[in-house]
Amino acid sequence: KGTIHLFRKSQRSLVGKLTHEFRLVAADRRSWKILLFGAINLICIGFLLMWCSSTNSIALTAYTYLTIFDLFSLVTCLISYWVMMKKPSPVYSFGFERFEVLAVFASTVLAQLGALFILKESVERFLEQPEIHTGRLLVGTFVALFFNLFTMLSIKNKPFAYVSEAASTSWLQEHVADLSRSICGIIPGLSSIFLPRMNPFVLIDIAGALALCITYMLIEINNYFAVDTASAIAIALMTFGTMYPMSVYSGKVLLQTTPPHVIGQLDKLLREVSTLDGVLEVRNEHFWTLGFGTLAGSVHVRIRRDANEQMVLAHVTNRLYTLVSTLTVQIFKDDWIRPTLSSVPIANNILNLSDHHIIPMPSLKPADNLNPVTSTPAKPSSPPPEFSFNTPGKNVSPVILLNTQTKPYGLGFNHGSAPYSSVLSQGLGIPGMGAAQGFRTGFANVPSRYGTNARGQPRP
Repeated sequence: KGTIHLFRKSQRSLVGKLTHEFRLVAADRRSWKILLFGAINLICIGFLLMWCSSTNSIALTAYTYLTIFDLFSLVTCLISYWVMMKKPSPVYSFGFERFEVLAVFASTVLAQLGALFILKESVERFLEQPEIHTGRLLVGTFVALFFNLFTMLSIKNKPFAYVSEAASTSWLQEHVADLSRSICGIIPGLSSIFLPRMNPFVLIDIAGALALCITYMLIEINNYFAVDTASAIAIALMTFGTMYPMSVYSGKVLLQTTPPHVIGQLDKLLREVSTLDGVLEVRNEHFWTLGFGTLAGSVHVRIRRDANEQMVLAHVTNRLYTLVSTLTVQIFKDDWIRPTLSSVPIANNILNLSDHHIIPMPSLKPADNLNPVTSTPAKPSSPPPEFSFNTPGKNVSPVILLNTQTKPYGLGFNHGSAPYSSVLSQGLGIPGMGAAQGFRTGFANVPSRYGTNARGQPRP
């Protein structure tokens, strides 16, 4: 008999996990439309590949790859629905929005790889051009065009719609925009269709179909089969030029870079945060793109010791939340510490010490260089000094200074000053400048043989 594990969770395989997530997406009725278009897309791709084989046209094959890209876009749309259903987990604390970014990046990269494959096959065909059959060439062109446009205009693909607007324009869009300005100058009513810039997916579908129509006419009229290879190269270049800006944009999102168009706004918000009441410094700021249209960030804010942490946190979040939807703010108070006079507690008997600090005077010169009569260094080649004062030199007595510092914290002890006689009786000293209140040091080994007490009597 085997061991029974009551609380052990069953481990699902990768296929089981994918099936579970697919059932979760399929439970939403909005996904049924996408699944239906996906099934029709697979049937259309099957027919187009058979017609490409029968016609021996590489241009139609290049155009069929756009239909395969439509299938990738439908899968991306399903992933977008799945992301909206999922909630953040301990493993994915920022949610699952980066999955749709990864789906867009993979789809555009695969489309560019298909375009490179078409370019490679086209170079080989230039060396040996086969015969092209035009029986189903035009039919396949219109079937692919109709299905691609119908799919793009019927399904609201949020990720690709955002990328097509946020990414930089392709060379095909720029040339069409220049042509559209000229046309709209003659017919102003078309400005709403052609300007400011056309949808790149619709544009490449129309341009590819136009190239295939030109290929069909030239082959039917002059049997010019090389035009099929030239059309395939043109479709591949248009595909690569259209997908490349989207790959770059989605790749920058995956690399957690800051969008260039929001850097100025972020700098302005950070300057406003640094001027808030109680804020001393804003540092370690980092902002990145979490998903399409979602900005995340973290920032450290140093505040005054007397500032209200919750109030400052509320103001900082309120300022940055207008631009950064996922924000982490770390509030910490100023690390300035009030200096302490002693690292150990002050004993009660320490307060009975004298008001005088004993400051020893170290020797500044070695003993060998000093004259015993004067403190001036002796020079054998120079005559003795004209005036010799009775300077102690090396064996100087400690200088007795009055502690005239104001006693902090208001201890409330009154102490008098030492008289002249008691101070001068010990040697060189500085007379007291009146009554003073001083704070006693925390050193227990302070010599007490010098100085006087509060009554002016010498301390034993």
